[in-house]
Amino acid sequence: MFCCLRAVRRLCLEKILLQSILQSRTLSGADAINALRPFYFAVHPDFFGQHPKEREVNENSLKRLNGYLENLQKPGFRSFKPTQLTFYVREREPNSSNVQESFSASGFRAVSFTLHTRDLLSTVLDILNSCSLSTEHVQSLNVNSQPHKEAKSTVNRPIKWDKTYYSFTGFKDPEEELEQAQRVETTLISWLDDNEASAVKKLKKSLPLRKELERLKFELSCQLQLSDIRWQRSWGIAHRCSQLHSLGRLVQQRPEVLKNVKGHTVVFTDRSGMSAAGHIMLGTMDVHHHWTKIFERLPNYYKLQKRLLFLEDRISQLLGGIQVIYIEELQPLLTLEEYYETLDSFYNKLRDSRLPFHPRSLRGLQMILESDRYAPSLHEFGHFTIPTVCDPATLQWFIFAKAQEARENLKRKEEMMITEKELIDTSTEKFSLDRLYKEPSVSSAQMIDCCKRLLEESLPYLQGMHLCISHFYSVLQDGDLCIPWNWKN
Repeated sequence: MFCCLRAVRRLCLEKILLQSILQSRTLSGADAINALRPFYFAVHPDFFGQHPKEREVNENSLKRLNGYLENLQKPGFRSFKPTQLTFYVREREPNSSNVQESFSASGFRAVSFTLHTRDLLSTVLDILNSCSLSTEHVQSLNVNSQPHKEAKSTVNRPIKWDKTYYSFTGFKDPEEELEQAQRVETTLISWLDDNEASAVKKLKKSLPLRKELERLKFELSCQLQLSDIRWQRSWGIAHRCSQLHSLGRLVQQRPEVLKNVKGHTVVFTDRSGMSAAGHIMLGTMDVHHHWTKIFERLPNYYKLQKRLLFLEDRISQLLGGIQVIYIEELQPLLTLEEYYETLDSFYNKLRDSRLPFHPRSLRGLQMILESDRYAPSLHEFGHFTIPTVCDPATLQWFIFAKAQEARENLKRKEEMMITEKELIDTSTEKFSLDRLYKEPSVSSAQMIDCCKRLLEESLPYLQGMHLCISHFYSVLQDGDLCIPWNWKN
């Protein structure tokens, strides 16, 4: 018995000694944040203000990454599950000599990687390497200055204790856990099985607030005769209720300034004004004074809207009758003033180029304008995406070459949207879901594929739940279940 105790004591002392050696070679929490600054700069949601789809993906992925980093710093935390993350990474500024090679048409690229490291240094290096960012600055921090390859091979090497140590102490073998996790790919059934209880608990807790949100939204919509009330970002239920309470107080204090909102949609977002789609934007960080000024300026916004519609019509006439549209779900969130300037600049360029489009030859086709692209493209839904800097001759050739394909895509769009709605309704009914929806970054084709495969499964876990089709697995703070559209079975 005493021999056994001495052996355990020796193992514990060896463990303490090795940990003290390793700690001198690892990052602190502050060091990790400093080391990840280039990464945060490349993916921070604030830099994606004009790209709501990509912004939402980065927001959700950052939340999960921060949780992973926090767990790494918890003393004695042993249960690490591989975490798959997707980020949209901003590219470097385009090189004037060769835009195609250094800068994508959208200005960012999608990067997916899986974290299964067990210390901060290896995690930081994995993140930077996955995003093709430099790791040289990590060596200047308070860590061993050996090359990355040597550091990774040493620091990331698990301590191989004798198997009797884990049997005697009851601790789990981290090496065995990691190997198991890497062998087993996350499946829909296994993930739902692991996370159903947590989601149900959060959902039940949020139910009173959800009812309060619906009540507030209904009362304000009726009182102000609004078309709708929306949110640009995926704020929690409590946050949304707070925003509606704030609007309700303004209605009580200054009812006269809201007389011009009838028939409009109010969108809570990051800034105040009127959107390119004609919606009233209320910045969530603004005070009532800023909101009041927006409501007072509505008559001026309506005048600018008329000028904008006239400008769209003039562009359409110059381009053979093609319709200029603004698609809120796909385009950057622009104010009315920003969108007018974009249209005006594009119109002046077209007018000076005098392109030989036959009148009404492109009638029935659609196009959107974007200021952050460099090459024209054709969307799966049939509309052209035209950069404001596009060369007129290139624009003319591209539209003529893709016109027939665009018409075919427009026809498929109608069929696809009908199919998507039918599948959502069928899935909602089959699984007794309270709600089934998708993130803006999930296309209709992806949603259709996801729903078709869901309908082939038996999923009692989903009864009464809120299911969001996304690009990754997650349980939101109010109990919504997020699953990737391309989930595995």
